[in-house]
Amino acid sequence: MPQKNRSDLDGGESPLKQLREAVGLTQEELARRIGVSTKTISNWERGAYPATFNVPQIKALCRELRCSLEDLPDNFGPARSPEQA
Repeated sequence: MPQKNRSDLDGGESPLKQLREAVGLTQEELARRIGVSTKTISNWERGAYPATFNVPQIKALCRELRCSLEDLPDNFGPARSPEQA
């Protein structure tokens, strides 16, 4: 399966969702594997609030998304247009 990198991420959709789907995980699977609720993943992907992690969770996230810490996007929610900011 081809992997997406940060330059492939579409500005209108959640980068976390794109990375998650690129490795074939559902919100529920990713949530279980990194130790958060499905609702938390959904909130991060919608940009409802910023993601916060402990060290084991960030390691698990990188492992599950098959990316390095440096490859993770700074924001997991969808890009906002200037009118929404």
